[in-house]
Order: sequence, then C-alpha cells, then structure tokens
Amino acid sequence: MQEGDALPTVEKSVSQQQIESYARASGDFNPIHVDKEFAARSQFGGTIAHGMMIAASISEMMSLAFGPSWATGGSLKLRFKAPVRPGDRVTTSGKVKRVGGSDGVREIACTVEVQRQTGEVAITGDATVTVPPSTGN
Repeated sequence: MQEGDALPTVEKSVSQQQIESYARASGDFNPIHVDKEFAARSQFGGTIAHGMMIAASISEMMSLAFGPSWATGGSLKLRFKAPVRPGDRVTTSGKVKRVGGSDGVREIACTVEVQRQTGEVAITGDATVTVPPSTGN
C-alpha cells in the first residue's frame, strides 16, 4: 500500500432484523434501536442502527485490506455524524493517507468513511495499522 491508494469498498444493506440481532448480541436494547413506537416520537422519527454495528463495516474493510495485521495492530478513531436507518444501504471506503515506519515495520494511516445511499456521511475517522515486514500488504 502506498499513499493515495484506495481501500476495498464494503457495501451493506441495513434491516430492522439486523438491528434487533445486534441488540441481542450486544445487550444494547436502547429503545431508539428496537422500539418502533418510541423511536417514531424521537428526534429521528424512527429506529436507527447502533453506531458500532455500522462501524463494524470499517473493521471489515480494514481486514480486507490488511489481513491479520488489522486484528493485531490496528486502531480506529471515529466520529459519528448521522444516523443509519433500516432500509439504508451504506458504503464504507477509505484511503491511505500516510505510510511510515522503520526496520521493515510499516505504520499505515488511513482516512475512513461510511456513507448512506443519500450521500450523507454517517461516520468519518482515521485508522492506523502496523504491518510487520513478513506480510504482503
């Protein structure tokens, strides 16, 4: 990977069923996610996906780009900008902004983003991954 390289794109559709499954897996049953009547009266006008459920697509993208190095030497700093709703399709993308390091170990800094099908940005952030010399990334 070199500065300016695009990361693999990940596209996902979001359903209320997925949101409810995530609530069960995470234990986060905030009514904004799972109670349609409550959520309809909120500022959002309906249920929204858990932010970390959507952020998982960033980790998926980074794993596709950097393999096991992401799991062992990756970090994220995210900003949640807009809600993602059931029925949305999100596209996760990123770009290498800097490659550095020494002694064969590379530290790769990337910008990352999740965008709704409307073009609205739901999540932005920065990801950093340390890649040891023995890997091909």
